[in-house]
Amino acid sequence: MTKKAIVIGATSGIGLEVARLLAVRGYSVGIAGRRVERLQEIVETTDGIVAWQQIDVDSDDAPDGLHELIGRLGGMDLYFHSSGIGWENCSLDAEKEMRTVQTNAVGFTRMVLAAYQWFADNACRGRIACITSIARTRGLGAAPAYSATKRFQSHYLECLAQLASMRRLPIAITDIRPGFVATDLIAGSHFPLQLSAEHVAADIVNAVERGKKVVTIDWRYRLLVAAWRMIPRWAWIRLRFVK
Repeated sequence: MTKKAIVIGATSGIGLEVARLLAVRGYSVGIAGRRVERLQEIVETTDGIVAWQQIDVDSDDAPDGLHELIGRLGGMDLYFHSSGIGWENCSLDAEKEMRTVQTNAVGFTRMVLAAYQWFADNACRGRIACITSIARTRGLGAAPAYSATKRFQSHYLECLAQLASMRRLPIAITDIRPGFVATDLIAGSHFPLQLSAEHVAADIVNAVERGKKVVTIDWRYRLLVAAWRMIPRWAWIRLRFVK
């Protein structure tokens, strides 16, 4: 039986590359995002990506869109969440901070909750895989809301994994923690060790298919995160990550 995957945030970057690779590996894929023309173009030009739905995760009715997409796809085995925003915000621009919280915390919770409930209500075995970030490891003063919401996402996924175990539900969770990826999110920046979206997508799909619970991408970032965790708080807050 063909597996069915839904990718939220699939119009560009990691989400698009993951959707394409899942299709190559035999999944029937439904995609969602805000740009209708882009969604239509992707479906029309990519074998295996067979359905689309306009979904803005910041909208209260976004779960209705997810349910419509599940219906058109004929079910869901994998929910993949790649929708997120963030900025360097040393000036603490309030609008940027609140928009980040809205999308990365409220919107994220809205959609992951809807996916979890669908699996639970339909007694379906499924997997929820979400992109968090290595930024969830420590508080980053250059990007406060981004770093904090990524920590929130990671903890929320851990809670859902524990809840599925408590309720004996066959719902698996994968927390995906990339480093800096060369996508529109950091376009124009000079962050080091930038990874290609294609490389990251391949690692993500491999991790999902192997049933990984947590994966940091790639090996250089695994070393970096291990080093970050060893720095005491008093020293960490004195570090400078931007000029």
